[in-house]
Amino acid sequence: MDVTGSTNNDAGSLAQNGAPGGTLVVADRQDSGRGSRGRSWSTPSGSNIAMSIIVRPDAPPAKVPMLTLVMGLSVAEGVDLSISEMALGDRGRDCFIKWPNDIVIGGRKICGILTELHMNPDNTISDVVIGVGINVTMVDFPDEIKNTAGSVLSQTGVRVDRSLVVARCMERFEENYGKYEETYDLSLLREQYEDRLLNKGERVKILDPGGEFEATAYGITDGGSLVIKPVNELPSGSSFACNKDGVIEINAGEVSVRGLYGYV
Repeated sequence: MDVTGSTNNDAGSLAQNGAPGGTLVVADRQDSGRGSRGRSWSTPSGSNIAMSIIVRPDAPPAKVPMLTLVMGLSVAEGVDLSISEMALGDRGRDCFIKWPNDIVIGGRKICGILTELHMNPDNTISDVVIGVGINVTMVDFPDEIKNTAGSVLSQTGVRVDRSLVVARCMERFEENYGKYEETYDLSLLREQYEDRLLNKGERVKILDPGGEFEATAYGITDGGSLVIKPVNELPSGSSFACNKDGVIEINAGEVSVRGLYGYV
């Protein structure tokens, strides 16, 4: 479609009316998209990708948040494939993942993902809508995000075709989702994900409401939690506690993770 308010809303309506899993909604322009923590995500015409896919996993609801990481991995892989195709050669790896699902090129966020779960009256999953916004050729950003946001073009100098990016991301998601469906966790995807995980083995800043602290990030669990080891004692107001190995497993949404000196 040319213009929509929210591809997630459109996909949700289609799902409610019986659209099968795998149905994809793509819009050239999105005016009322939603990001994490209630932020807005607008998509100007001709420059970015706004898309939402319906999936219907036969899984416990507690397993659904991992789909956000599955999509994040798929977008990182798909965008890299698109860049290499348009650049007429393998450039290596441009896209990395800032846990849990920010896709980053050259220190700038180029993609946001929002996963929404819809339940049946009997507490089983009706459907899951995964919305994806990718900055492709956008080079001018609003003041509130201009220090952290980028696009494929602004960060690589490569102008990629949006339809190619959609196709490659969905190809990667189809394969990765299949691996997720085998176990309903990330055990078969963990190595792929950690291969692109920013700050793995490095110190990060944990923005805990009970007090910020520094930790070393080691990777993720099969459930998608980030494994960290605090550098010093935890703040007195922190709700976390280290296990017997001195590490903490944090879930998406509990805290924010930053590099020591900025966004990454």
